Amino acid sequence: MAGTWGRFNVAALVLGFAFLYLPIVLLVIYSFNESRLVTVWAGFSTRWYVSLLSNRGLMEAAWVTARIAFISATVATVLGTMAAVALTRYTRFRGRLLFSGMVFAPLVMPEVITGLSLLLLFVAIGLDRGFMTVTLAHITFSMCFVAVVVQSRLVSFDRSLEEAAMDLGATPMRAFFQVTLPIILPAVISGWMLAFTLSLDDLVIASFTSGPGATTLPMKIYSQVRLGVTPEINAVCTILIGVVTIGVIAASITNKRRELRRRREELLAFGS
Repeated sequence: MAGTWGRFNVAALVLGFAFLYLPIVLLVIYSFNESRLVTVWAGFSTRWYVSLLSNRGLMEAAWVTARIAFISATVATVLGTMAAVALTRYTRFRGRLLFSGMVFAPLVMPEVITGLSLLLLFVAIGLDRGFMTVTLAHITFSMCFVAVVVQSRLVSFDRSLEEAAMDLGATPMRAFFQVTLPIILPAVISGWMLAFTLSLDDLVIASFTSGPGATTLPMKIYSQVRLGVTPEINAVCTILIGVVTIGVIAASITNKRRELRRRREELLAFGS
């Protein structure tokens, strides 16, 4: 009976991973297809990657997306970290329930409602839709993800380390930047990577808040796919997959190295 369940679990796992990743593998393979027909293999070629470089519309959309993702992820990481510190350190203050609800609301709010509400806000205050409005929208919905990641790390943080630094004369601000921040930095980096990836991937909210000159890459891809999938779309999607994969691997390696360095320092301190 145990062997039957074991085979069933393995088969379910294989089928699940195949369902999730086989389409991505096929997309990557057919991005190197010689033929213009995306479903007919005609031999290996990189012609569509070369053609992609001369596609001005896609390249401009990619540049806009990269700038929006970097700026929104950076600002969202700062604000999300501050919100996580406030929710973790100050458990009793007036309006805490309302504040936490406002911080985490985008987690459960449908993207259509978030995009529409932001659109109505920008129209009400007379802010022209464009690069700035898309960036503000991405900061709004990605900040909560950073707050969740950083808060989960702060919950297990040893406050005695900060107290020891302040006993030695450090101000609360200096203790945070020199003691707390280096320890929670892997969580902060993970939050930034998550916010960056969410911004790269967003289509719905950007569609509501974008304007002339602020067409993001997902919007450009979606508009072209409606007319038919081209090998250039496969190529640009493959590049996006590669960028995200490299970023995740780099963040994982960085976090592991920091964790190993921290453990060595703790062992050295314990030994001395």
